Amino acid sequence: MSTEGMKWLFVGDASNMHNTLATELRRRGHDCVVASNGSRWMDTARDVDLSRAPGVWGSLAYVARVARLALAWRGFDVVVLCGHHFLELKPSRLRVVLNMLKRHNKCVILSALGTDIVYYRACHTPNVFRYSDYRLGDQPSPYVGSAEYHAQHQDNWLKPAMARYGAHVLNTIDGAVTALYEYHEAYRTLAPDTPLAYGGIPIDTTLYSPSPSLSTVPRQLRLFIGIQRARTVIKGTDRLLAAARRLRDRYPDAVELDVVENVPYDEYVSRMRRCHVLLDQIYSYTPATNALLAMAQGLIAVSGAEPEYYDFIGEPTLRPIVNVDPTVEGDIDRQLESLVRNIDRLPAMAHAAREFVVKHNDVRVVADRWLAFVNS
Repeated sequence: MSTEGMKWLFVGDASNMHNTLATELRRRGHDCVVASNGSRWMDTARDVDLSRAPGVWGSLAYVARVARLALAWRGFDVVVLCGHHFLELKPSRLRVVLNMLKRHNKCVILSALGTDIVYYRACHTPNVFRYSDYRLGDQPSPYVGSAEYHAQHQDNWLKPAMARYGAHVLNTIDGAVTALYEYHEAYRTLAPDTPLAYGGIPIDTTLYSPSPSLSTVPRQLRLFIGIQRARTVIKGTDRLLAAARRLRDRYPDAVELDVVENVPYDEYVSRMRRCHVLLDQIYSYTPATNALLAMAQGLIAVSGAEPEYYDFIGEPTLRPIVNVDPTVEGDIDRQLESLVRNIDRLPAMAHAAREFVVKHNDVRVVADRWLAFVNS
């Protein structure tokens, strides 16, 4: 397949990832359509709005709109699905849409960027991960059994219908491109017959200049944490927030804390930029969108950054992310206190953080990986 001037359809988005990639592809002469719900409260840019209104009438209108669009989505060179559950539909209806997309377009690629049946099983398979959203070693994580876990119907992953749908997705797609090391490892291990490539999360680094807040050694450490009300336990932001408050209490004159909840994407980035350190998540091996956005602005990220991830991307020396071990009691507090006690190191860490994102996650780098995979 020629990768020049192709027609791309992105169905669904997550944290602006597909819109960012589509923007870069358009710069290269490709024709791209992004159809999404704007990542819900983030309200990210899209060409076709797939927001679903609440209530029965909202559901009926959504199903009718998707049905019309699925009939019209024809003739694309590449269709990119935002995970197995790329639309807010039940698996039985998603199967119908997927079959139509496969039948009337040249190539269907899965963007593996969130929990699906493959990742779920990998998290519960011994020796794949040392820890995950669901397990800390051989013990359940705080997320398992929590109100958040039940509210998100996590038990659905155990149902035969979900397994059948997941198998159908893998048998239908032409390949998968992973956003994080964890998803890549899950697919490599449990879906070895699926053509696979690592893409990474794209960040348009040209949009973000280094923040002046860390151009010199700050007098006070400003911490920033964004709360997604429905995802605090699974990301470990509850534990990060508690540790940040303890740090502020121990060093009231040296630490500030800014907490935001479910704000639009642009406001989130603006608030983040005023701080020095982003508290992101603790159960990941890999920095995700929030951490990378902060690092692109020359900020410090407390996020996933395990040796397995650095080795996977081939990075032996540039390792600027503050990694915490969720299995070790008190490690979050120790890592945060180290930032206060070594505040003079922050400008150098900030410079390395920006350099890391430019090298490994700039949208041009990620687009090259996607195009190489599609061409293969």
